[in-house]
Amino acid sequence: MTAQEPQPLTDPVPLMGCPYKADPYPLYERMRDAGPVHRVLFPSGVRAWLVTGYDAAHAALNDDRLGKNHDRGNDRWRARASIMPEPQHSQLQVHLLHQDPPRHTRMRGQVTDAFAPRRVDALLPRFQVLADRLVDALPDTGPADLVAGFAAHFPFQVLAEVIGLPPELSARFDRDWGKVVQPVGPADPGRARYEARLHGLQSYIADVVAHKRRQGDVDLLGRLTAACDQGELTPEERDSMIFQLLVAGQEPVTNQITTALVALFRNPRQLARLREDPALLPRAVEELLRHDSAFELTTWRFFDRDSDLHGTPVPAGDSVIVSLCAANRDPRRFPDPDTLDLDRSPNPHLAFGHGIHFCPGAALARAELRIALGTLLTRLPGLRLAVGDDDLAWIPAVLGRGTRELPVAYDRRR
Repeated sequence: MTAQEPQPLTDPVPLMGCPYKADPYPLYERMRDAGPVHRVLFPSGVRAWLVTGYDAAHAALNDDRLGKNHDRGNDRWRARASIMPEPQHSQLQVHLLHQDPPRHTRMRGQVTDAFAPRRVDALLPRFQVLADRLVDALPDTGPADLVAGFAAHFPFQVLAEVIGLPPELSARFDRDWGKVVQPVGPADPGRARYEARLHGLQSYIADVVAHKRRQGDVDLLGRLTAACDQGELTPEERDSMIFQLLVAGQEPVTNQITTALVALFRNPRQLARLREDPALLPRAVEELLRHDSAFELTTWRFFDRDSDLHGTPVPAGDSVIVSLCAANRDPRRFPDPDTLDLDRSPNPHLAFGHGIHFCPGAALARAELRIALGTLLTRLPGLRLAVGDDDLAWIPAVLGRGTRELPVAYDRRR
């Protein structure tokens, strides 16, 4: 073997460590070149089958043999991955991401109207007000942390408007509760804090339900509460869907704002084009979603019997995960895939998934990204990183990508 040849992939392939989180794409390229399906190992000790190529990913996302319900998982998977304790697991983990038809179809129908493009469009002026208020609070001149000062707040404020979370409850939401989706095993030293977050979030959801029941609101949270009271949803379905809205409805957009800005900082010519021509924003957002998606990996899927997955035998109940980031950099689907090309068209990326589990909030996320990027680039002339690229701290989340902080400099605040 020559010095230029890559080392062979291990079995399983470890998906962990700071170098991997900072830039997983060289590893994904090696995995794609070696085949579409690989056994992988996560920090929690969970082993899974990872799908990496675009065609294989697209097929897996639409494969009705692969179910999402955790009941399909075998004992090997459950021993490491099913770590949320009872009764919380049964009460908070029956949301859309963990359901199959017909239950999934019934539950999804409760939320689609709230995120319809026409409703999102009607709220755009309000979203712009929220973005401008956050920028108004930034220092007149840099430096500033755009996570703490903008990206950590804007998606939640938008979400509150869309789902009907009133200001008094919005102010009480603790972003730290979102960490309950990060695996913390029973023997982990952080387990007590994990369980405290879980109890805090569950109490908060109970307060949201009680408020909506008293007020009789007709917004999304009010409709979910009423649907449960009328027997259309179980209490566990209602609480799980609120849990999903509060956690999955904001943190990925926070992370996507950071990945998009980092990509633009690394490509100053594209950044200058976007600053000079805001009409590029819709197409730019699609390319930024493709280039480095905040949803790096999907959640679990399972076969209910031993099956073949693109030539690889997968035992029943083993977890199958699709790498959306690896699919979106597949050169067989996207020419020059590692290049950020704001003129790329068509751009059939899989950043929001595909098939029946396509993200119902995709139109909202796209609008948030357009407003966030447009506002920051317009109102913060000379926006740039205030630290070296290697100094960025990437979050250690298993399924997502984003930075903990985003220290920036700019010439002034307009």
